[in-house]
Amino acid sequence: MIIENGKAKEVKIAYVGGGSRGWAWMLMSDLVSCEDMSGTVRLYDIDKKAAEHNKIVGEKFNGAEGAVSKWSYEVFDTLSDALKGADFVVISIMPGTFDEMQSDVHEPEKYGIYQSVGDTVGAGGIVRALRTAPMMEEIAFAVRDNCPNAWVINYTNPMTMCVKTLYRAFPQIKAFGCCHEVFATQRLLATALEDILGIKGVTREEIKVNPIGINHFTWLTEAKYHDIDLFEVYAKFVNKYYESGYNEELQDNWANKFWKRAERVKMDLFKRYGVIAAAGDRHLAEFCPGNWYLKDRETVDDWMFAITDVLWRREDLKTRLQKSEDLRTGKKNAVLEPSGEDGVNQMRALLGLHEMITNVNIPNVGQIPNLPLGAVVETNAIFRTDEVKPVFAGPIPKQLYAMIAHIVGEQEALDEAIAERSLEKAFNVFAGSPQVRCSLSDARMLFDTMIENTKEYLPDYK
Repeated sequence: MIIENGKAKEVKIAYVGGGSRGWAWMLMSDLVSCEDMSGTVRLYDIDKKAAEHNKIVGEKFNGAEGAVSKWSYEVFDTLSDALKGADFVVISIMPGTFDEMQSDVHEPEKYGIYQSVGDTVGAGGIVRALRTAPMMEEIAFAVRDNCPNAWVINYTNPMTMCVKTLYRAFPQIKAFGCCHEVFATQRLLATALEDILGIKGVTREEIKVNPIGINHFTWLTEAKYHDIDLFEVYAKFVNKYYESGYNEELQDNWANKFWKRAERVKMDLFKRYGVIAAAGDRHLAEFCPGNWYLKDRETVDDWMFAITDVLWRREDLKTRLQKSEDLRTGKKNAVLEPSGEDGVNQMRALLGLHEMITNVNIPNVGQIPNLPLGAVVETNAIFRTDEVKPVFAGPIPKQLYAMIAHIVGEQEALDEAIAERSLEKAFNVFAGSPQVRCSLSDARMLFDTMIENTKEYLPDYK
């Protein structure tokens, strides 16, 4: 990598995964839209054909209308070869197949346990973590051996457990996890500004917030637009839409029954705790006691969000694969669309091309003083030349502490179970989850069934 005349050249980005295309295409679009970076994207996926298809599509993005830089794409047979000498490593993998995800999300329904996502906490999130962590360990070891100074950007869920594993496997790793849930809440606050005060055209970057918590259960203890305290604005917005939900243009990109949300869970949590919940309803619901928002499908409907059925995900993959074929064959042209993610701008900041502050998931070094040191938390961080420095967020508010501390304790215990490959310790975490609302004997039967359904990915567990 070379910095010359305010531009970064010969940047080497290793992309691990991306076979399902969505995240890869967003990165490709953002890269060619960036005029002060250029270089090579090194593609590695266990499905080599998927990586080869991404290479063709990536080259199509170079010729898209509006592209201001060019990137070359290379496909590698091994993870080590892809990582050798990389400046950045992007991780976007699917841990297992839709068969395992089917079990994660829907097996617990036989016991009256409903999950709207099933990839972060609760029954599905815990079992997903068991099979994901060994993959993250392998990646961390490969980074250690091939590009120890690279910055590692993780997009894979369960986010907290993935980042925790990367640091446990390679303590000197320079890794952070990215999630766009806070961004959506910033956009909702911009919508509230327009709806309540008539202030139009506010971007989410202009909404200054103090995020605090853990991934997918992040909260805002401060929110301002210039000198306007957005808590007062949001309180009026919540009172206006609490019963009906908010379903305007903000929702258009999610307009199908498996992704719908009306922000009613978010609004209810604000009424309960006086703090702005900064994730989508589907995620927030899974961190709360199981009978609040996910008691049954009727309760989910009453709160106007959705259970994302794995059947829908299977059909969506077919759609994306068809899009990939259309892009490769020229039936469709590559179109530049801003992803809304911060990944490329984070890279630019780490290369010294600018500075920025954004929310990330990294180990706690005191930015949240009343959570354990070393636990992976989500707060703002300053990005500048070869540095990600967490911003002091303050303590978790007392009214939220019990819920958040319980999940942090669960995640720390699960990390220990994974490190020891102990299914018995993992079961203790599983049975104690707020979402696993069944008897101990039923919890055991459910856990054993889910482990059996994913055993192909658990060869070292005892």
